[in-house]
Amino acid sequence: MAISAWDGPILRSVRPVITQSRSVRTNIDSIATVAGWMAFEEFTFPSGASAGPFALGSTPDEIVDFVMLASALNFAFTDFKSGVKYSVEYDGTIWSDTEGMFVRIHQAVAAGTDLCDGSLMAKITSSNLADVFAGNIVMPMLDARAEILNSIGSVLEDRYEGRFHNFVASCPPAMYDNGDGLLERLIEEFPRFNDSSPYRGETVQLHKLGQLALWSLHMGLHGSGDWALRDLTDMTAFADYIVPVALRLMGILEYSPDLEQRINSGTMIARDSPEEVEIRAHTVYATALLTDAINELRSSDRQLVIPQVDYRLWKSYHATTWPHHLTETVMY
Repeated sequence: MAISAWDGPILRSVRPVITQSRSVRTNIDSIATVAGWMAFEEFTFPSGASAGPFALGSTPDEIVDFVMLASALNFAFTDFKSGVKYSVEYDGTIWSDTEGMFVRIHQAVAAGTDLCDGSLMAKITSSNLADVFAGNIVMPMLDARAEILNSIGSVLEDRYEGRFHNFVASCPPAMYDNGDGLLERLIEEFPRFNDSSPYRGETVQLHKLGQLALWSLHMGLHGSGDWALRDLTDMTAFADYIVPVALRLMGILEYSPDLEQRINSGTMIARDSPEEVEIRAHTVYATALLTDAINELRSSDRQLVIPQVDYRLWKSYHATTWPHHLTETVMY
């Protein structure tokens, strides 16, 4: 166990799920097999102020504001009834789910709608968001998205002059710092990022969007030297809908026949149900094991952090038509 994340609160909290799971299993032999070929792929470490063709901003403050806004809205891009994924066309290319959202935020800001401003967030409506995020389908859960922005905007107005970059500047550049770390305070001050679930009397911490926000900030700013997260090796995978699909198709995650049938038929998996928590917990656990196994096969100067492996899995499968589990939640 070479990665320091094993000692962090998230991986510690998933261990009881791994040992008690009834519907999901991590296949250790498959991890070794996949690591045996994935270790020799090229893993880039993105830097700079762009996400694909979508400008994040020209200054560090603009990048922080964009990233935190996008992270707050980065969930549920598949219609729960039809199974169709949200997508948009931009510059002759179809961009789906998260990347489609990036397109529309970029276009809205470029057109003069400052979605990153707390005062605008505090009063935005689902109807406003329907116009901003027009795509092949109505973006799912627009009412929930508006409520999230209203809540965040109110906090930003009250405490941080309406801007997320002021919140980030008030924290040390670390996820954990004796309660004052960015992830710790993000969860405390903005409850929409408090991604945890009950499981057989225990609380399982997953914090997908909070960690993803800090990973995105690091990617956008570390190359220029403006900002870098100092405890990046403590970060885990981002437990969502897509990474479990990648792990499942690679034979790393195995589901019980009943859970497999429910996922393949599009039956909803309830938020905080044992099956949903097990899928997410095993995603975090298996990706950490896979990262360790890959690093054992790579030289000391080519070691990976868990989010790099997570991105490799997500990028390859986020547009796949293979069914993923459906859970109506704002957490991923």
